[in-house]
Amino acid sequence: MSGSNALFLQLAAVLGLAAAAGMITKVLRLPLVVAYLLTGVILSLLPVFNITSFQNLSFLPDIGIAFVLFFVGMELDLQEIRALGKPILVGALGQILIAFLTGFYLSTLFGFPSQESFYLGVGLSFSSTIVVVKLLLEKRDLGSLYGKLSLGILLIEDLVAITILMAMTIQSSVFHLGLTESLPLLMLIGKGILLLGLSLGLSRYVLAKVFEAVAHSAELLFLSSLAWCFIFIAVSLVLGFSVVIGAFLAGVALANSPFHFEIQGKVKPLRDFFTTLFFVYLGSKVVFTDVGSIWPLILAFTAYAMLIKPVVFLLILGCFGFRKHTIFQTAINLSQISEFSLIIMVVGTRVGVVSQPALTAMALTGVISIIASSIMISYSRQIYRYLLPFVGFFEHRSFTHQTEDKKNGKEMEDHVILIGAHRIGGEVLKFLKRASIPFLVLDFNPEVVQRLTDERAHALYGDVGDPEILEFLNLEKAKLVISTADNIDDNLVLVAELKRRKVKAVTMIRASSVTDAELLYKEGVDYVILPEIVSGDFVSEVLQSHWPNMSYFRNRTDVELRKLSRSHLAFG
Repeated sequence: MSGSNALFLQLAAVLGLAAAAGMITKVLRLPLVVAYLLTGVILSLLPVFNITSFQNLSFLPDIGIAFVLFFVGMELDLQEIRALGKPILVGALGQILIAFLTGFYLSTLFGFPSQESFYLGVGLSFSSTIVVVKLLLEKRDLGSLYGKLSLGILLIEDLVAITILMAMTIQSSVFHLGLTESLPLLMLIGKGILLLGLSLGLSRYVLAKVFEAVAHSAELLFLSSLAWCFIFIAVSLVLGFSVVIGAFLAGVALANSPFHFEIQGKVKPLRDFFTTLFFVYLGSKVVFTDVGSIWPLILAFTAYAMLIKPVVFLLILGCFGFRKHTIFQTAINLSQISEFSLIIMVVGTRVGVVSQPALTAMALTGVISIIASSIMISYSRQIYRYLLPFVGFFEHRSFTHQTEDKKNGKEMEDHVILIGAHRIGGEVLKFLKRASIPFLVLDFNPEVVQRLTDERAHALYGDVGDPEILEFLNLEKAKLVISTADNIDDNLVLVAELKRRKVKAVTMIRASSVTDAELLYKEGVDYVILPEIVSGDFVSEVLQSHWPNMSYFRNRTDVELRKLSRSHLAFG
C-alpha cells in the first residue's frame, strides 16, 4: 500500500474511533481529552491496528503542540506575568525540587538504580502545558488570575524541562561552529536572548505593518499568520531550540496585535484537529509490558501527581496571600504529569540511561494522571464546594495578595452589579459611566480590575463560581444584577444565591443557548441575554431608526474598527 493511501486509512481509524469515544464522553459530561487518550490506548491494545505502523502520523501531533503554544503566546501579557513573577517563580521551582526529591526517593525505594531514579524524579516534576491550556481555553478561564498563575508556573516548568532536554541532547545550530559543545550554558542563554529579542523586535517594527497590509483579506491574514508561526519555528530550530519555544515566541510577538482575536478564530479549527492527534498519539505510547513489576511505582507516582502536588501548590501560593478559590483552582490545574516527562524518558532510552520499565511507568502515570486531572479540572467548581473547609486551612490569615484585595462594595446601595466587564459587559459599563449610575464590577481578569481601580471605579477580582465572593457584592442592597458570564453552572450558582438571600434586585443573566435561556427563566431570572436574539433585536431597531437614510451605516466604519481594535471594550 502506498504511503498516501496508508495515511488516509490511519487517519480514518484514528479520527473515527476518536469521534465515537468523544460522543460517549460528551454524554457522560467528561472532557474530550479523556476520549482522545483512551483512543490511543485502545489503538495500542488492538492487534488489528498495529499502532507501531502508524509512522505517517508521528509528526502530526508536533503540529498540534505548535498551534497550542502559538495560541498561548498570543494570550500572554508579559506585564501581568512580571507582576506575578515571585509567586510563579517560587511555586514552580519549589514544586520541581520537592517532586524531584520525592520521585528520586520513591524510584530508589522500588528498586530502580540511581541514574534511572534521577530521570524518573525529573519526569514527576512537570505538569502538562498542553492539557491545562486546552481545558482553560474550553472553560474560557485563561484570562483569570488562576489561569495566569497556572500558565506562568507551566512556562517556568517548560523552560526547566527544555533546558534538561537540551543538556541530554545538546547539539550545535546548523552553522556547526562548535560553541554549543564548548560553552553550553553560555550559548543557551545567548541564543535564548537572541530568539526573544528577535521575536519582540519583529513584532514592533515589522509584523504590525505586515498584518495591517493584509488585514483586508481574511484568507491572506490567515495564511500570513501561519507563515509567521512556521517561519519563526524554523528560526528556533536553526538556533538549536525546540518547536515549543519557537511557536510560543511566535505567538508572543502577536500578543499586542489588534488582529490577534481574528487570527485565533481562524487558526482554532487547525489547532483542535492537530491537538486531537497529539493526545491520541500520547495514549498510544502506553505499553503494558512489565506492568506487573512496576505497578507500585505507577500507583505512588499517580498519587503524588494528583494528591500531593496540589497540596504543595496550596502551601506555596497560600503563603503569598492568594485566596482559597484561586489557590485551589491553580493547584487542581497542575495535578498531572507533563508530556515533557514522557519526552525526557524517551530521550533517556535512546541514549541508554533509561530502561523500558521506567519508560512504561512514566507513560502509564502520565495517561492516568492526565485523564483523572482532566475530569477534576472540568468539575473543579463542584469539587471546590466539597473541599472548601480543607482548602481554607491553606489561606493566609494575616494578609491578602494585592490582586485579591476586597475593599470595595460593602457600603454601596441601589447600585448595579456587573459581572464581567469584557465585550458585552464593556458596553454596559460605558453606559453606566455616562449615566453616573453607581456600579460594582466583578471580573476574574486581574488586568481589567486593576485598570478600573486605577480609574477609581468600584471593582474587585473574583469568579462568580466562588460562593464566597458573593459576600463582597452587597447583593441585598443592589438594584440590578447583570451577569455576562456564559458558564451556565456559574450563573445558576448566582441565581441560587440570590434566591437564598431573598434579593429583590432585577436580574439580567447571559445564556449561550436557547436551552440554557429557558432554564434560567424557569429559575426566576427577569431577563436572559441571548446574544443572537439581542443582536437581531438591535439590528431591527437600528434599521427602523435609520431607514431609508443609509448615511448612518456609511459613517460607522472608523467607529466600529476602533472598537474591534481594543482588547477590553470597557476602556477607551
